[in-house]
Amino acid sequence: MSHSPGDLRVRRTQKLIRDAFIALIEERGFDAITVGEVASRAMVSRTAFYRYYEDKYDLVMKLFEETVITINRDFDVFRRDALSTADPKTPAQSWTQLFKYAEEAIPTPLPYVELFEHVAEYERLYRALLGKRGSSWFVMNMRAYLADMISERLQELVKAFNGNLGVSRVLMDGFVPAQIAALLVDTITWWLEQGRPYTTRQIAMYYYHMMCSILKDVPTWE
Repeated sequence: MSHSPGDLRVRRTQKLIRDAFIALIEERGFDAITVGEVASRAMVSRTAFYRYYEDKYDLVMKLFEETVITINRDFDVFRRDALSTADPKTPAQSWTQLFKYAEEAIPTPLPYVELFEHVAEYERLYRALLGKRGSSWFVMNMRAYLADMISERLQELVKAFNGNLGVSRVLMDGFVPAQIAALLVDTITWWLEQGRPYTTRQIAMYYYHMMCSILKDVPTWE
């Protein structure tokens, strides 16, 4: 598919802004930089910056959300495939059995691999934002965004099984999704700080198995 000169200019300008943004975070930390400094480093006008982003907070969340939205579509396909192999009307079906099956049938779902591939592609950005000179605002919002996404998917799963899974309150009130989201952010942070000692597939597998272990155990908490 070809791109018009206008599309290419937009993509080039956005790349200049994003590269400048990452470089400044590495140098001075997220909290210290301004839109003016980003525009100056990118050699674009402030008007050009505001044409695409409301502020530096909007810029960083757009980088994250753009990829998560794409990966979400893959998660939806994965969830449908997993549900199609189980009969929600079977009385013996339980929440623990469901995640035990998922862990054994699909050891490393592709969407998790793609998520870590995205982190690897934007390693400089995530190192800067999640590191010591990073932004507590971004960490908080990243966790909240992921927790909402996880909660929505898990509640859809409960509904798909007509409430026959025996799910506990700690799942439905948001506590468990928040912890799983925090685990993902901490896994990403550790992986980057250690110099990515595992491949994207390996770290995705480790995170997925940790998540499944938590979810399988949830019904025993109350």
